Amino acid sequence: MSSMFTPVISATMTSLEIAELTGKRHDHVMRDIRLMLAELHGDGGVPSFGDTHRNPQNGQEYPVFRLPRREVEILVTGYSITLRAKVIDRLRELESEVARPRELSRLELIQMALAAEQEKIRIEAERDHAIATKAQIGSKREASAMATASAAVREVNRLKGELGKNSKHATVIAVERATGKRFPKNAYVALRRWCKRNSAQAVDVVDERYGSVKAWPAGAWLEAFDICLEKLFPA
Repeated sequence: MSSMFTPVISATMTSLEIAELTGKRHDHVMRDIRLMLAELHGDGGVPSFGDTHRNPQNGQEYPVFRLPRREVEILVTGYSITLRAKVIDRLRELESEVARPRELSRLELIQMALAAEQEKIRIEAERDHAIATKAQIGSKREASAMATASAAVREVNRLKGELGKNSKHATVIAVERATGKRFPKNAYVALRRWCKRNSAQAVDVVDERYGSVKAWPAGAWLEAFDICLEKLFPA
């Protein structure tokens, strides 16, 4: 089976990540960035790097800045040597990650399959609608079309279910349903701490209530809560 790769993109850092690396309050980092951009570009440059971050726990959005390398390095010039080194090292890690082709994960392949299946349903629905406006569809053909659409919808729902629960990643909600346990609202803190120590990433998956939530790596679940995803969600 041949490998599939994502296109290379430029590395950036958000004000939220800079705050986490340096131990500074996020609003203070946002203030520093606004002052820097005002001096560099004038007031018109401030919104050019604006972005938003969605809290995976409550679905709320709040503003952040997403800066390229030049602005990151200018920002941390005024920080201590230790903090400056942390940010620059992390920036180099990000650049190294995007500089080489990355093999798609199983979750990403599932997401691609989900998107393709949804597009297929849309095209078939538009085709059937166009045919219906020109002539009456026979009962046999109509029944067949409905059965095909129903099967496709079931496949989409199955793929959606796999996104948040598999042997590699799982959401808090999926693990709660599988184990019957209830985790505290701050359970993500321990999972995120493991990701930071191991340079790992959670993945965003679709959630009906919040729009999207984080699916955490198997290693994080095993260390933080002694839960083995391979046993909980066997392939």
